[in-house]
Amino acid sequence: MDVTISRSSVSGRVRAPPSKSYTHRAILASGYADSATVRRPLMSADTRATMRAVEQYGGAVDVTDESVTITGFDGRPAVPTDVIDCGNSGTTTRLITATAALADGMTVITGDRSLRSRPQGPLLDAIDQLGGRAESTRSNGQAPLVIRGPINGDVVSIPGDVSSQYVTALLMAGAVTAEGITIDLETELKSAPYVTITQELLAAFGVDTDRTETGFSVPGGQAYRPEDGEYTVPGDFSSASYLLAAGAVAADGSFVVEGLVPSAQGDVAIVEILERMGTDINWDRTEGRISVSRSALSGVTVDVGDTPDLLPTVAVLGAAATGETQIVNCEHVRYKETDRVAAMASELEKLGVRVTEEHDALTIHGGDSTLRGARVAGYDDHRIIMALSIAGLFAEGETTIEGAEHVDVSFPDFFDVLDGVGVDVRR
Repeated sequence: MDVTISRSSVSGRVRAPPSKSYTHRAILASGYADSATVRRPLMSADTRATMRAVEQYGGAVDVTDESVTITGFDGRPAVPTDVIDCGNSGTTTRLITATAALADGMTVITGDRSLRSRPQGPLLDAIDQLGGRAESTRSNGQAPLVIRGPINGDVVSIPGDVSSQYVTALLMAGAVTAEGITIDLETELKSAPYVTITQELLAAFGVDTDRTETGFSVPGGQAYRPEDGEYTVPGDFSSASYLLAAGAVAADGSFVVEGLVPSAQGDVAIVEILERMGTDINWDRTEGRISVSRSALSGVTVDVGDTPDLLPTVAVLGAAATGETQIVNCEHVRYKETDRVAAMASELEKLGVRVTEEHDALTIHGGDSTLRGARVAGYDDHRIIMALSIAGLFAEGETTIEGAEHVDVSFPDFFDVLDGVGVDVRR
């Protein structure tokens, strides 16, 4: 599906969608439990992949309008009766790969073409260190994966600069092993706030974890038991970043985004980034309400080492700003659904933005750019599509984004929301 956006203003109030990161973890944590209810989950293509995986490990999932009730496998996943297809969900793949290592048998995990290009090798190595068997069918560290368990827990050593999801997967599985798992990091941990999210969520499910001098540890023999059998998913700052950016570049008066209370999400940094760029923004943390007005933006330097999902948003904000916006420490952003550094550089150039792409940095020369509508590629990547849609709000003429249906991964009603606040959207 192609979507065309014309230069528009936004006004009114919107609610941030539920967090994808928390929803994935809450669904799998509920699978590790005897039973649990996840309230206000994000229902998207990716989170449904995690639900299907829980079912294939022996759980049962009942979806209603506002919640998901899961009868779990209580820490003892069954060997799936079929291959687990994770679609395009890298989070699902990594989290459930460690789950597979608990099952007494062999599990095969795969996904679509994009997912089958993403690195899984360090997690496979970790499972091998724990006494399981973990292989890539093509011997390249990428899916399809074959995992054989069960593991009992022990000490593992893994790099921290490829994906924090390896740590999350091992912490979640380690809690129900006999011995627990201690994770020693060989390198600096990138995207560290995502592990903090995991620890926060595990605590809500009654699972203890620890930060050590060299990494993380989780004691074994624990049970997943959320208070009152329920967990409520907070709003998603990653998805809200596009709405807040829309307000900063196109608000007609004050534009309000609701449902954003403080949490461990690293992408809460979007508020501070917008402030540094000169945005008129106010966050009522108690009410979870952020108001933002159209502002004259100035370029800044942003380190996305811990917030890789913000790169597309910051790149678009840089195109609306005077001066240069430099996004640094971003090599790991190249290993997402697509190479997001190269993708944003390429598509912003089509819109008339001057950019300088380096291996670990992306510089947006806002003062030397005049945005004009064009046909741009979405790369089947929800974050690229949403970011380019925001660029369309202040580009002259019309901007057409190809493959726009892929917003279903994290923000299924994104274009309905834009339409509801005044954006000229044609599908």
